[in-house]
Amino acid sequence: MNKHRTIAHGLALTTIVVWGTTFIATKILLEAFTPIEILLVRFIMGFLGLALYDAIINRSSRQPWNLRQELLFAGAGLTGVTMYYLLENIALTMTYASNVGILVSVAPLTTALLAPFFLKEEPLKSNLILGFIIASVGVCLVMFNGNVEFQLSLAGDALALTATLGWAIYCILLRKIDTTRYKVSTYTKKILFYGIIFMLPFVFIGEFSISTTDFTGLNTILFLFLGFGASGACFVSWNSAIKTLGVFKTSAYIYLTPLITLFTAAIVLDEPITIMALGGCLLILVGLYLSERKNSPKQCKKTIIPESAQ
Repeated sequence: MNKHRTIAHGLALTTIVVWGTTFIATKILLEAFTPIEILLVRFIMGFLGLALYDAIINRSSRQPWNLRQELLFAGAGLTGVTMYYLLENIALTMTYASNVGILVSVAPLTTALLAPFFLKEEPLKSNLILGFIIASVGVCLVMFNGNVEFQLSLAGDALALTATLGWAIYCILLRKIDTTRYKVSTYTKKILFYGIIFMLPFVFIGEFSISTTDFTGLNTILFLFLGFGASGACFVSWNSAIKTLGVFKTSAYIYLTPLITLFTAAIVLDEPITIMALGGCLLILVGLYLSERKNSPKQCKKTIIPESAQ
């Protein structure tokens, strides 16, 4: 069991490292593509990659159609793919990037507030609350990175906060999926499929005019990274981590996203790193440590989770 949990922690950390660098890739692609174009292409690529893998590897594990499970897949696709990513991208066009970065990074806190109402097997503990608070302060310091100006843009900031609500619901829905019936790659493929379906109306009403000339060598490589890596493989690894660790412990890793983005931007885009940002990084790591720390044996006796609920 400890080995499985260690692997799950590794999967969550690897996922966040990849997701933390997607900001740079997306920023480069925005020079030639609109936000909806980038989202649709990357998730179609992710879906096709998982469909191919599922057809080759999981042929013997196909299950009959189940209405309840399909509704869970559809709900996860709507909230975790369409709602979260689309609202985040729209918010970037309406408010400051620093605002969006800070607000979206509180997704673990939004998850922590919602999950106890829907997941009785995951009670909210004091160490999680303290860890979330400390990490949230660290996220703000990292995102400001020496710039103490914070200007409100009500519509854009509201969309960014709503995006975190979508991600919280997505993580909760994942725990409702029958993982004894479906392989992780199988239900992740279904989630991406529904996410794409819910995204299509925005394609028709928005600006969508992809040309083959836009797919330069660099842009193609970035799409391969976003599609097969960040949207395909990473959704599988994230869902696998939640299956083993639960919603709270996995979601806490999201706080590392601005930290990864900060150092990636410094390396790739030569953006400066200030003392304020480094202090924020330290607080994020402390908050993450507190969130992952186990309770004392006395506390654990009161909140034992049955083996079947893991």
